[in-house]
Amino acid sequence: MTKAIQHLKQADATLAAIMQRTGAYKMEYREPTFQALVRSIVYQQLHGKAALSIFTRLEGALTDRSVTPETILKLRPQKMRSVGLSQGKTTYIRELARATRDGLVQFESLPALSDDEVIRQLTQVKGIGVWTAHMFLMFALRRPDILPVGDLGVRVAIKKAYALPELPKPAEMEKIAAPWRPYCSVASWYLWRSLET
Repeated sequence: MTKAIQHLKQADATLAAIMQRTGAYKMEYREPTFQALVRSIVYQQLHGKAALSIFTRLEGALTDRSVTPETILKLRPQKMRSVGLSQGKTTYIRELARATRDGLVQFESLPALSDDEVIRQLTQVKGIGVWTAHMFLMFALRRPDILPVGDLGVRVAIKKAYALPELPKPAEMEKIAAPWRPYCSVASWYLWRSLET
């Protein structure tokens, strides 16, 4: 990780200042499992604390608190709604459970795939978009060079740090992030943290 930190500090003075203010890099990773992807779906468009509360209640409703395709499919949709999941997220999680059970999504094969291949496999499931795939690539598969162009937090942080008149579009984000490569995931983590400091 030292190499990534050095690279980013030398590549971009604005990002280097954010890194200085934010402190040590502490990305929290998860295993690349069905459970991790369910968690990402729960977190879509929600504040972290609210999402964690819903995910914890979902775990509590499952047999042995085990988040697997089988336990999800045994749980009635009404019960999933009662823990705080929206109708849409209930549907998406159930779709993912079916796709996993039927072999359409194979979590054991994902680590060997390229970033684009992972995105293609995951986004074939209803409710899993590029943002969710990006989060899975970063936090579960630990890919170092993911730029989540659809993430509002990263967009807000870039707007603020680079004094942009409006939220950047993907092409503008790619241009700003070009010097960060091959460590866009690390840069994104610092941008998220910059909103907290």
